[in-house]
Amino acid sequence: MTQLQFAELGSVSKNSQIAYEKGGTPPSAEYLLKLENHGVDANYVLTGQRSNQPVATDENMVEIEEIDLAYGLGWTYADGHIEVRQHRVARSFLESITSTPAKMLTIARGLGDSMTPTLQDGDMVIIDRSQRTIREQDAIWAMTIGDIAMIKRVRIRGEKVTLLSDNERVPADEAHHEEIRVVGRVIFIGRKL
Repeated sequence: MTQLQFAELGSVSKNSQIAYEKGGTPPSAEYLLKLENHGVDANYVLTGQRSNQPVATDENMVEIEEIDLAYGLGWTYADGHIEVRQHRVARSFLESITSTPAKMLTIARGLGDSMTPTLQDGDMVIIDRSQRTIREQDAIWAMTIGDIAMIKRVRIRGEKVTLLSDNERVPADEAHHEEIRVVGRVIFIGRKL
């Protein structure tokens, strides 16, 4: 394939494709997923070496739901109708991130700047819905409080839950553990460059 064909498959400019190939800019996860969804060996794109597994067969592709809800990095309302669509992802890519089955994962988007620089507006996140009990302090969690959906770092001290933003200009907030419904732990962040 030509550089232009790779760029078109990955929805990037030819200049971005060239930068990826020269190693000056790391490719985004979204770009690599798009290539793998079209049967392109992402390992070959990254390293010039072919993967040991075939890429385009159904048995090594899995589906993950993406919901059209953008989790507010500060907060956003989650009380409307939510559309769901399926993404086909290479099993090997997913297994490099987690051992959780694909049916327990959800792709969503971040909204706002309260988690900057870790998570930026529009970033893709993969949420592990099998992790619904906060057992790891300061990890990043997707949650709702009433009709408000958010992605925050969480710290628990007794009955008090502190919701932390990575943006130093955004003050911490507090909630009672009974107010919070944990959707899952954010296990992956992908960013379009």
